[in-house]
Amino acid sequence: MSANVERIVLAGFGGQGILFLGKVLAEVGMRRGLNVSWIPSYGPEMRGGTANCTVVISEKPIASPLVTVPDTVIAMNRPSVMKFSVRIKAGGMLMYNSSLIERQEFRDDIRLVEIPASEIADELGNPRVANLVMAGAYCHFSKMLPQDAAVSMLPDLLPSKRKELNQINIEAFNRGYSFAKEKKYMFGRYVFSVFKGTGNV
Repeated sequence: MSANVERIVLAGFGGQGILFLGKVLAEVGMRRGLNVSWIPSYGPEMRGGTANCTVVISEKPIASPLVTVPDTVIAMNRPSVMKFSVRIKAGGMLMYNSSLIERQEFRDDIRLVEIPASEIADELGNPRVANLVMAGAYCHFSKMLPQDAAVSMLPDLLPSKRKELNQINIEAFNRGYSFAKEKKYMFGRYVFSVFKGTGNV
């Protein structure tokens, strides 16, 4: 991702909060005075298949909100990885929910970021906050969505009837950010050797 535009595809099963995850990133960008777009995907894929949305965050006016070659794909399940990882630009990032997606060989020209989002959410006592774990992890890599700004805005982004969940949502976000910060993620060629058992973790 560059310093002035981030193009993201977010995907997972319907019910994993993918559209809300995209809204969170877009809203944080908008409230920081950036140009944003958020396009959800509706249709039969929402019922048991892959739900997805695209987000563009830019310092400059957005010429087109369509994202055909994303800088980042955030995938919450295996079908999403299979569908969207091939579109990532060279040098881009695949961030995936390693609780549900096993290690495997991906492209060697992208950064692979494993986040056990579902596992962390379960530890917090609410499986539904896995999407916010991923939001926090993404903000670690984002050049335009700092953690402190996102955390301060998060309570206002939740539906009013769920205000009581503010604390666990913020904790999920911070856990995702901290997990990504503590790991040393490298590009896929290194990960290939690790997955094959020929490299050192």
